[in-house]
Amino acid sequence: MRYNKLMKISEIIEATGAKVLKEIDNELEVKISTDTRTIQSGDFYLPLKGASFDGEKFIEQALEKGAVGAFCTGSQGTLQVNDTLEAYLKLANYRRKKLNPTVVAITGSSGKTTTKELVASTLSAKFKTFKTPLNHNNEIGFCQTIFETPNDTEVLVLEMGMRGLGEIELLSKYAEPDITIISNVGTAHIGRLGSRENIARAKCEIVKHQRGNIFIAHNDDLIKKTVEFNGEKIFYSIKDVKIIEKGVNYSKFEYHNNNYELNVGGDYNIENALSAINCAEKLGLTTAEIQQGLKNYKPIEKRWEAVNAGGYEIINDSYNANPESMRAFIDTISELYSNYVIVLGDMGELGENEIKYHCELGEYLQTKGITSVITVGQLSKNIAGSTNFNTAEEASEYIRNNVSKNTKIFLKASRSMKFERIIELLNNY
Repeated sequence: MRYNKLMKISEIIEATGAKVLKEIDNELEVKISTDTRTIQSGDFYLPLKGASFDGEKFIEQALEKGAVGAFCTGSQGTLQVNDTLEAYLKLANYRRKKLNPTVVAITGSSGKTTTKELVASTLSAKFKTFKTPLNHNNEIGFCQTIFETPNDTEVLVLEMGMRGLGEIELLSKYAEPDITIISNVGTAHIGRLGSRENIARAKCEIVKHQRGNIFIAHNDDLIKKTVEFNGEKIFYSIKDVKIIEKGVNYSKFEYHNNNYELNVGGDYNIENALSAINCAEKLGLTTAEIQQGLKNYKPIEKRWEAVNAGGYEIINDSYNANPESMRAFIDTISELYSNYVIVLGDMGELGENEIKYHCELGEYLQTKGITSVITVGQLSKNIAGSTNFNTAEEASEYIRNNVSKNTKIFLKASRSMKFERIIELLNNY
């Protein structure tokens, strides 16, 4: 990445505590670049390292392209640090403090991206709001978000993801959030963390370095038991809502004695909206502003996204999947639709009980009386009573030959299943 935001060399040294190996003008203003492919003359190179790459091998190339200097952990650069990712995080934290927006940090086993979008849409009714792009929710994505944040931003909405303990605490350390939100604690990543209790511990790390005093979360006894926070705690649930109207792509509900509308269906979307309402209320938005902000929300790609492919009407919710989000998906379909086919794919990262979770999903479909199910993938063979295929190509061919055009098709799977391929194939028929 290459950023348009300028920093003085003196600020870079102050933020990172770097040792100066080669003299450079402290008053010089530079743009930070982490990629030699896009680096330009006058930039300052920050090499990152990963499992299969080492950016420090390209320091000489960066200097040849016109970089005025480079970070290093050895002796071949301009500014020496112990760890370049840590330096990146420190630079992001420096800029976060300099901009000083209200930071809303969001995590959860499922629904965190939708919650982020709902919160950002709502707060945009009053404030100049910026949000984590797409799913850039790890350490590098956090840094990218901070450096892309416009200078006039009043509220910054950050999504925080994790694959293990300690990762959200690290993000919290450098983000220093004012308000924190946990959408839920489910079984996503249970294969890595072993239990919901450990997942709750990992998610509740979000408050570890919180500078503000508001914590908002799904009303879950496990979260209540786990979170260590001395500020105001707000818990919400769909049980707090009076549903007024439900439609295919519409919801109307009453919460806190006010009516709200969403241009999307599903109880889980309503529940995610409750965190946005609570956050907005705490930041002083009027009821009218909150109502308008929620109505402005539009689902992003692969999240209850309505598309037409080859004459088929499709709802694509294949951005991610775990047992909780699968059941919520099924609940919405069974409640609102009558003529449909559900296409389900494997749920990833469920650990040693992955077969059990897929079997239980099949049992849940039976309790709902749903039989129009196609599954794709090895694990999904365990969803009993379904028509199973190994590939998206096979599933698409079956749909084309056996499913009428007036049947609504619903797609749900973990991202690794690449269910967008089904849409592409149906489009090409």
